[in-house]
Amino acid sequence: MANTPASNARPPVRDWLTVVVFDGRGGVRQLSDVEEADYTVPARGYALVAGNSRAPEFKVWLKKEVGDFNAEILTVPSTRTRCTVLDDRAMVVLRVARPGAEPEDVGRQLLSLMIEKGRVIVASELNIVELLGLSQWQQTHHAPLSPADLVARLALRAADRLEPLVERMGDNLDDIEEVLMIGRRQEVGSRLGRLRRTLIQLRRLVWPQRDVLNTLEIEELSFLTARDRVRLREASARTARLGDELQALSERAVLVHEQILDTRAERMNQTMLVLAAVTVVFSPLTLISGMLGMNVAGIPFSDSPWAFWGVAGGLLLIASLLVLWMKAQKWL
Repeated sequence: MANTPASNARPPVRDWLTVVVFDGRGGVRQLSDVEEADYTVPARGYALVAGNSRAPEFKVWLKKEVGDFNAEILTVPSTRTRCTVLDDRAMVVLRVARPGAEPEDVGRQLLSLMIEKGRVIVASELNIVELLGLSQWQQTHHAPLSPADLVARLALRAADRLEPLVERMGDNLDDIEEVLMIGRRQEVGSRLGRLRRTLIQLRRLVWPQRDVLNTLEIEELSFLTARDRVRLREASARTARLGDELQALSERAVLVHEQILDTRAERMNQTMLVLAAVTVVFSPLTLISGMLGMNVAGIPFSDSPWAFWGVAGGLLLIASLLVLWMKAQKWL
């Protein structure tokens, strides 16, 4: 079955377009530059057409192949993960992390796909051949059997790239908890804040992709088989597990933040208790010394040489009795 053969008006395709043909039995072959100009697809197979979403040549090719409206949907620089069904086609946008990307740098690595019977068109700046591991499929003869199976594999590859980032977030949280346990609380505040923001960003990335796969699974598309729906469900479950891990890390981060707040509150309470104790001790002493310091007649022992030391000793005794009384009340 020929699948959308290229017309003579199709521009030459080289570095901005990649065509891969799947035979539907596990075999796969990447076409050469000459073969790309007019490719055919086996009866049970399908084609993957991947292009650079920023290349003007690819945008022209898209408009001729799928129309202006669909081409605009595939190449618009949107950051929203979504699944849209138009007639018997599905438009899917996924986010994929670059190899070695930092957790804060995964938001705009978009993978836009149009899925139809016998063909998957991908618009992205990512290297699709590298992402899919095409060479390994050629050796093992274990390539996706259908367009929906290919989308499920892409979602699994996206999860594979996100998983190290999630593990790194867990390691960072472990380090923060260890630093907190040894008492170096002043070092963890900013680190914990950055970690919580990153976890929120990753959760916003993962959960919508699960919903996209669930939506694609339940859509009434003519080319979706029962096996395709199972594969999409497996990819959705894998993405959901990553979301659950991120949720668990977020809850741990909240607990660590609450522990820091509790520690600060406890230290503040101890400080206020000390200040209150000092106030209780010195209030009567201040009253007595203030009364004895009045510049009026009749101050007791004003002419006695031992009066100062006697009053000082009395004040010290009163202070000691107050401290012992507060300890007996378990205020100190």
